[in-house]
Amino acid sequence: MTLTYTQQILAAKKGMNVAQAEQALKAGNLVLVDVDTAMSNDVTAPVAIDVFESSGCKLCNKDNVTFVLDHFTPNRDIKSAEQCKRVRDFARKEGVKNFFDVGQMGIEHALLPEKGIAKPWAVMIGADSHTCTYGALGAFSTGVGSTDIAGIMMSGKIWLKVPSAIRFNLIGKPSPYISGKDVILHIIGMIGVDGALYKSIEFGGEGVKYMSADDRFTICNMAIECGAKNGVFPIDEITDEYTQVTLGKKYDRFAEPSADAYERVIDIDLAEVPPTVAFPHLPSNTRNVDTLDEDIAIDQVVIGSCTNGRISDLAAAAKVLKGRKVNPNVRTIVIPATNKIYLEAVEKGYVRTFIEGGAIVSTPTCGPCLGGHMGILASGERAVTTTNRNFIGRMGAKDSYIYLASPATAMASAIAGKLISERRLEENK
Repeated sequence: MTLTYTQQILAAKKGMNVAQAEQALKAGNLVLVDVDTAMSNDVTAPVAIDVFESSGCKLCNKDNVTFVLDHFTPNRDIKSAEQCKRVRDFARKEGVKNFFDVGQMGIEHALLPEKGIAKPWAVMIGADSHTCTYGALGAFSTGVGSTDIAGIMMSGKIWLKVPSAIRFNLIGKPSPYISGKDVILHIIGMIGVDGALYKSIEFGGEGVKYMSADDRFTICNMAIECGAKNGVFPIDEITDEYTQVTLGKKYDRFAEPSADAYERVIDIDLAEVPPTVAFPHLPSNTRNVDTLDEDIAIDQVVIGSCTNGRISDLAAAAKVLKGRKVNPNVRTIVIPATNKIYLEAVEKGYVRTFIEGGAIVSTPTCGPCLGGHMGILASGERAVTTTNRNFIGRMGAKDSYIYLASPATAMASAIAGKLISERRLEENK
């Protein structure tokens, strides 16, 4: 098969056979495709709505539009309240079914898969750069601007440039201390923040069976952090297990692409991936946290976000904290990504573990990830966080410092009061 996973999805959407797709969907070609879901949030939706309403068009398909109020929600201030009201009023007026407000909302890139809106073979377009998350289920998903969402609201379609692709061939088995977050940070550190610029990064090999659905969501979520247009995992038994719960069905597999379908093939031995942390101020500035030769004191830990706020992430953090206390000098904030995840964390005792261990637990929100609320950093402060970006000023003051890590490493650091891996914390007991 000479078509990548991404090309196969676009070919299916266009009703093309392999021979037709090999010609029409060459890397760099422009293609007009139907969109299954156009998603925007409380930051990006108001702009899309303004553009849409100024066009005089009617909503093409109210069922393929999704609004999620999550970035500054529950409302941080009057401006954010007005933003949300704008979206809320429009959604009610137009009868938009997939509208998620306080009480029903969650962090968008965890909520859409949970609700069965994200699915294999779909074309998912979002006015948020981390829309690439849904490739974990075998979708083509990518982020665009608000005006592009307005265009989809008018037509139900979008023009795309077909990306070339890099294949990451996962081999071996990761150690018990390694998660999908470590894997994607390792990859970004290897190829750089522009190493896959406007390319599809696609994952295969025997090692994918060790990557859970949650690991895959994390990995695809951060595809944009190495410049990728999208990230895609194969549709397999792990996908089946997830979609049986969310959609009550299984989906057809991709045909396995040949090596010459790819611009480049890179082997990743999962057994050699270390506990990895991205140091300020780029996701590519990665280091093996077990080999640090200095103590880096920290002020705050955040466990959550669209990258690592799922139940397995909270389970990993709770396992590290159980029977311990966070360092009194470290503000530790845990944010379940959706209400369903929050409730499951309550039922499994994780929330009790967090609170008894000295952490706080927040309602689902993007909050601190983008420097919105629920954990802004002051001048000179250092945070270890499970979010996806550590640019200058991302979480607060321009001279604050962000270290990206897995939930286990983040919680171990909260306990130790300094940057440390779960493995080293256990060794130092």
